[in-house]
Amino acid sequence: MVATVTPQQWQAVRAALTEQTERFADLLVVSRPETRCTADWSVVDTLAHVVSLAWLYACLVDPERPPLPVAGLDSQLPEVTVDTVADVNDVVLRQFTERDPAVLLARLRADVGQLLSWCADRSPDDTVPWLGAARVPLAGLCAHLVNELLIHGHDIARASGRRWRLPGREAAMFLELFLAGVVRHGYGRLLDGGGPPSDRPIVVEFRSAFAAPLRLVLHRGVISFAEPGARPDVRIHHDPGTFNLMMFGRISRARALLTGGIRISGRRPWLLPTFLRTFRTPS
Repeated sequence: MVATVTPQQWQAVRAALTEQTERFADLLVVSRPETRCTADWSVVDTLAHVVSLAWLYACLVDPERPPLPVAGLDSQLPEVTVDTVADVNDVVLRQFTERDPAVLLARLRADVGQLLSWCADRSPDDTVPWLGAARVPLAGLCAHLVNELLIHGHDIARASGRRWRLPGREAAMFLELFLAGVVRHGYGRLLDGGGPPSDRPIVVEFRSAFAAPLRLVLHRGVISFAEPGARPDVRIHHDPGTFNLMMFGRISRARALLTGGIRISGRRPWLLPTFLRTFRTPS
């Protein structure tokens, strides 16, 4: 079991959410709303998606806040897995029809402000229910929203021909606080469908310049924290921005390896694909 979130980490992730929200908003102001970001989403659709997440998260911490105008969303969320997140996103964007960038940006700032205000006097390890019946600590919730701003900022900037950095410290929070947080508190059915379970434990260690090493084990289909003395089968040395772009399908694994953003070592590196069939994100 890894240590819980420190006061320094809690302060850092809230500061990162404030900073990246404004950075994302600045990018939107100079981007054309109709520009295509993906095969399915324009710039303003991408903004609406990020806004829907901030709105949802503000409601998770404050149930009195008016919910997203999406019929049946509360009953759908506990059944979501990483493989069906895209389907839920499509449902949300069909029913959440606001596409005025100014209105959406005002909503984004308001909901992020509400989330941060509510978190100010709470423990970073207090949890809220999340997708797939997972339990996410508040620090992880903030880190997930930081990552959404970074990843979708990347999409918008690429489509608009602008530069966009994924700062290492902020990008590292996704693995350090969100993914580690749901492993610690329970990821429910979020990772269901990840391939046949194996009786042979696979221990993978993640290392970057921006966070303490994280060592996880996959055993019989379940991801957990490895015992302190467990020898890693695989070590992943990574630039956090590259790692996140790879995990969310923005760059290929081959490109991540060839550019040096990901380096694989260890005594059984061939076990990594099996591990990643379960330990995965929507891509």
